[in-house]
Amino acid sequence: MNIGELLDARAIAPRAGGGSKKQVLSAVADIAARSFGLEASQVLDALLEREAAGSTGVGHGVAVPHARLPGLARMRAVFMRLEQPTPFESVDDQPVDLVFALLAPAEADTEHLRTLARVSRLLRQGDLRQQIRQARTAESIHALLAREPKQSTAA
Repeated sequence: MNIGELLDARAIAPRAGGGSKKQVLSAVADIAARSFGLEASQVLDALLEREAAGSTGVGHGVAVPHARLPGLARMRAVFMRLEQPTPFESVDDQPVDLVFALLAPAEADTEHLRTLARVSRLLRQGDLRQQIRQARTAESIHALLAREPKQSTAA
């Protein structure tokens, strides 16, 4: 499944508030509830449970929180660009300003892990991160994330 199929423009917040990690995950849950008809509290609980196992801050200002949810028919995604970088206990100790949340059906198997790896590889591209940080609209962020990834994995 490509990124464009997971993520649609209505699930992208190009200028979201920051705050604490919990506030960021709560905002992800609210977008998921509004965009996909899920219960925000269920999404937040699942994201917090996963985060308790270890931070999903992958470095370079990027976090990739993820969770499995009962009742979700297929994998979906939420993307937020934070106006205020937020501490996320990232591997490089840098605050996060780009959040790509992946939500998978409870019964998702290896497709969930492959998609998570694809998102992580995509957001390792320094030029792409810079373009996303400069994009002004949800549609332009979607276009950047949905295009075919480059082979480079440079940070």
